[in-house]
Amino acid sequence: MNYLAHIYLSGENDLVTIGNFIADSIKGKRYKKFSKDVQIGILLHRHIDTFTDAHKTVRKSTKRLHKKYGHYSGIIVDILYDHFLAKNWNKYSDISLDDYVETFYNSLKEHYNILPPHIQKMMPYMITDNWLLSYASTEGISKVLEGMNRRTQNRSGMNEAINELEIFYTDFENEFTSFFNELIEFSKLKLKELNTKI
Repeated sequence: MNYLAHIYLSGENDLVTIGNFIADSIKGKRYKKFSKDVQIGILLHRHIDTFTDAHKTVRKSTKRLHKKYGHYSGIIVDILYDHFLAKNWNKYSDISLDDYVETFYNSLKEHYNILPPHIQKMMPYMITDNWLLSYASTEGISKVLEGMNRRTQNRSGMNEAINELEIFYTDFENEFTSFFNELIEFSKLKLKELNTKI
């Protein structure tokens, strides 16, 4: 899953959410240097990724892209699924997406000192261009895919995946909806478990 889904699945604890957001930057056992709540967020992120990567519905989505995009297919699906979460946000939250992402951005600023250096550098761009809100439109997703393609020195061709999104839009959306309902329940259970373990 991509940024928006990970943030959403963290629940209402700001530090758990921060931990989930920064988790990809925290390797191995380095998570132990953080506070309990941040540790829970980091470990939750890892469990979400493991559950997602092994799920048959997600694999169905990635298989549709694999011939053209190879090992980048999983990254593309993560981004596409964030689009469907943003687009259908009112099904999952009583708080508007605008208010939700603004609250998250304010939390990032408040906890700036615990963010890894490259997240600190990325944060102003994320907020200025409002990445999380932009996911709700296909135009926004197109820009995200273009940015990801640039990061691979244009080797991945990920920018072209907007075409597959448009062609298979209903298939991807149905797969996201089916999978995400399961992922929400999994994440709730895992959060409870981590709270008792750490």
